[in-house]
Amino acid sequence: MDDDTGAGSVGRRRFLRGAALTAAGLASAPAFAQQAADHSAYNPAHGAPGHDHAKMMAEGGRRPMMGVFGAGGRGPGRPVIAMLIHPAMVMQDFIGPLTVFNLMHSEIHLVWKDLNPVSTEVGIPVTPSTLFADCPKDLDVLFVPGGLNGSMMVMQDAEVLAFLADRGKTARYITSDCTGALVLGAAGLLQGYKATGHWQIRDQLALMGATPVHARVVVDRNRVTGGGVTAGIDFGLTLAAILKGEDEAKRVQLTIEYAPAPPFDAGTPETAPKAIYDRIMTSRGPTIQKAADLAAAAGKRLKV
Repeated sequence: MDDDTGAGSVGRRRFLRGAALTAAGLASAPAFAQQAADHSAYNPAHGAPGHDHAKMMAEGGRRPMMGVFGAGGRGPGRPVIAMLIHPAMVMQDFIGPLTVFNLMHSEIHLVWKDLNPVSTEVGIPVTPSTLFADCPKDLDVLFVPGGLNGSMMVMQDAEVLAFLADRGKTARYITSDCTGALVLGAAGLLQGYKATGHWQIRDQLALMGATPVHARVVVDRNRVTGGGVTAGIDFGLTLAAILKGEDEAKRVQLTIEYAPAPPFDAGTPETAPKAIYDRIMTSRGPTIQKAADLAAAAGKRLKV
């Protein structure tokens, strides 16, 4: 989710900055500065703010990755995965699944409507590799990350929703993490399916025809959805087992030493102190209500 503040957030941002710059081949410093300045200027009709691609090339900027991202590349037996990149997405929602997908030796497409760097919720930009029009038609995985502010923006973006609905017709697995489930719902891809998402918006999925389930990861036929933020790794490993077998998923888990042992038992509304829960709901209440209004509007459009 977004809106983290305080010392803990500073440490989280520093960690994500280092991980992202090494793992995701992100944009150059000038693009980062431009994206941070333009972060609030997103307009669904015009796409992500940022440098003009032709101008950036003329000035000697780094060419965006074209077609396939990561170490996996193309080849027989490699799952073909399209990961939607959208403004204000939560970096951890993206990096967790991406790390798993990359270690699975996948063909990964970071898809968006243009190839300009897209700013995340921590201000670190991610450079798309593939335009919507160039994204493969027959995907093994279609994935949408979360970030509540970003999710609400793309829930209102007809071009994004049309792309997801189109690729969702042929994708083997349609997936999301965190509030990305709201976007799948708005695209009409969760009607009649069980699904989960971040606890703050999970019940809103019912407004778009889904059956919300309180679980870390939910698999319903070819829909695979993860809960909030850190559930992205659980989601990725679950999908790895589906695509490549349990032993391969375990290999990835050991490679990244995924053995969570949180210092506090406050990661769900049921286990967190009530004062902490109330504090979050007070500060986030208006944003959560806005998401609910958008989900209701999407459900009405979809005739749920």
